Amino acid sequence: MTGNDDGERRWSIGELAKASGVTIRTLYHYEEIGLVPASERTPSGHRRYTEADLRRLYRVRALRGLGLTLEEIGRVLDRSSDDLTALRALLGAQLAELDLQAARVEQLRERIGGLVTLLDQAVMPDPERVMAALELHSVYESYFDQELRDHLARRRAELGQDRMAGYRAEWLALLREGRRLMLAGTPVEDPQVQELTGRWEAMAAGVQVGDREVAEQLNDAGMALWRTAGARLSAEISRQIDWLEADDLPAIIDYFQRARAARGPFPGLRPSARRVP
Repeated sequence: MTGNDDGERRWSIGELAKASGVTIRTLYHYEEIGLVPASERTPSGHRRYTEADLRRLYRVRALRGLGLTLEEIGRVLDRSSDDLTALRALLGAQLAELDLQAARVEQLRERIGGLVTLLDQAVMPDPERVMAALELHSVYESYFDQELRDHLARRRAELGQDRMAGYRAEWLALLREGRRLMLAGTPVEDPQVQELTGRWEAMAAGVQVGDREVAEQLNDAGMALWRTAGARLSAEISRQIDWLEADDLPAIIDYFQRARAARGPFPGLRPSARRVP
């Protein structure tokens, strides 16, 4: 570390690397792309970094720690230090991306947790059942691309674990009551069935994404999935619910459909309008 006529400290590239924890190779790269160039050179051509260069380097490190790219950091630092608009926009976008990643992780965590539970249900679980569950995950991803899965993950994150748990409990309660009425031969026009159908629709609307176009895309993907793997989905769900038989789920959904059709067009309750919560 050296001084100068103005009394300000100067650092060589090696001294700066040691002081900042950034490798010399990285400092060369930062200079090459114009991110942290050395402000001065000695007569023999050696780099000398000023206090302003050091502060800029620490800002680069801080922003890198927040996940910004070097290109994004350069745009922020090249603007006036009083202009925080660019930084605010980048950090907002970064926060949204982190929220999406967290939602994806939570979605994946639940899927893996379900498989672990399946494996823990018996000392020697049925390999066919395990492979069938894995196959269904693969089939699901073939109909719901990453963008659609991200929409679902964001919606689940918006609702939160407590509300999602409430929707699952409500779904099971409505399904069970619908099954009871169906097996009892209660006509779909009966006030009990109509009231239950209204509650089902309200629940479905509560978990639906707000964007109508996206909701339609999810509905179309779900319908295609149901046509291909509806029987397997019903069988897998029935294995997880003691009182539900393999053929019950499509029959109950059809029962609700007919109840809704009895009082007009049926806009929102189709077998695959959305994933079962």
